[in-house]
Amino acid sequence: MKAFLKNYREAPRKVRLVAGLVKGKPVSVAISELSFLSKKASLPIKKLIDSAVANAKNNFKANTEDLFIKNITINKGNVLKRSMPMSRGRAFPIHKHMSHIEVTLEEKKGASKKVKQITKKW
Repeated sequence: MKAFLKNYREAPRKVRLVAGLVKGKPVSVAISELSFLSKKASLPIKKLIDSAVANAKNNFKANTEDLFIKNITINKGNVLKRSMPMSRGRAFPIHKHMSHIEVTLEEKKGASKKVKQITKKW
């Protein structure tokens, strides 16, 4: 159960700060923490987690309450190379970095089995 965001226009170093905050947490806790976080990358990561939850629900029939964030990988994307004009005809380089973000969700191991056992007893 994965979702990808490619060519997100922020440096991977800054996005990894937000990703490290929610890695390994249940989806509901991660989304609530990202709602109140004052980093630029929090909204796109929140949307990406919502997309991964929708993928899990529609494609794998997973229970959304049992999902947790197994891994968030932030890789280096393309680099836009620009230049800042300076005095005397010089130009200094500016590198605008991009990030590729991948979210992997997984279902808790024992959660779905307990539900099946309860339904069999009824």
